Amino acid sequence: MHYTLNKGFSILTKDTGSVPVYCLCLENSTKSNAVFQHCMQSGDHMLNKNDILEIVREQLAVEYNCKPGDFDGKENVLTSPGFDDKRRKFTDNPLLFKMVTLGGNAVISADERLHDKLNEFIENKEGHWLFEYPNLKVIDDLLIPFDEKLFQTHHMFLPFGQSKKTNSYIPVKWYEGNEIHQFYGSEKFPNALCREYKPERPDLIAVTAFDNNEIIGMAGCSADTPDMWQIGIDVDEKHRSKGIGTLLVSLLKDEILIRGKIPYYGTSLSNLYSWHIALNCGFIPAWIEVGTW
Repeated sequence: MHYTLNKGFSILTKDTGSVPVYCLCLENSTKSNAVFQHCMQSGDHMLNKNDILEIVREQLAVEYNCKPGDFDGKENVLTSPGFDDKRRKFTDNPLLFKMVTLGGNAVISADERLHDKLNEFIENKEGHWLFEYPNLKVIDDLLIPFDEKLFQTHHMFLPFGQSKKTNSYIPVKWYEGNEIHQFYGSEKFPNALCREYKPERPDLIAVTAFDNNEIIGMAGCSADTPDMWQIGIDVDEKHRSKGIGTLLVSLLKDEILIRGKIPYYGTSLSNLYSWHIALNCGFIPAWIEVGTW
């Protein structure tokens, strides 16, 4: 299957192989949103919104050692750490503490030595408010005896919206699989790609933007699970605020959807540049995580 959009904007699926250079122009979001609507409808390998939510809940349940339905309850849930091989493999060992919310209650996976104090603290508290600084400070203090502390909150997005109108003319090039390895070690792409090849969550696809044969932006995705592919984006500082990030992420998001996988996007609370790209590309806030590191 091959989608060719207006003025050379092209989305290539797995049937077409790697792509050399294409000129990307998205004068309006009509064509991109048509792809989005097609991907969100039922089909042989397309995922709809309910499919995506079910897969994400099941994945988080694996990682937080709970049941998918636990994310829909009113009461907060406290579990002991699990370390299932189906988890997203960001760490080599179980975390002392981690917490997630989908906007309602909170599910916490923590070392059993913390359970008594955590149960007392989270009782009768709305789970999503546990992610506010005063409550995170209390949790952080509980970790001091274990010589641990909380890392930043991770705000995660799913592709439930539509891309916004943007105007840009830019040449792009696609890379897949081993073609991506040439970029490892470069300091230009700390978010688009892993630092090195990671077989447990390999970088599968990248799309780059060019200016006079120089790469000025890259969006890449890693297969964090067989079904959930996380998108990262880097744009050269001199070329930001020109719509390049939005174009590259939109292009990669649509390609992942067409392949029947879930594109998801994560950023920190204060990275407004990254937030703007996510929202402009039709990504909607879906869950928040925090933990020790």
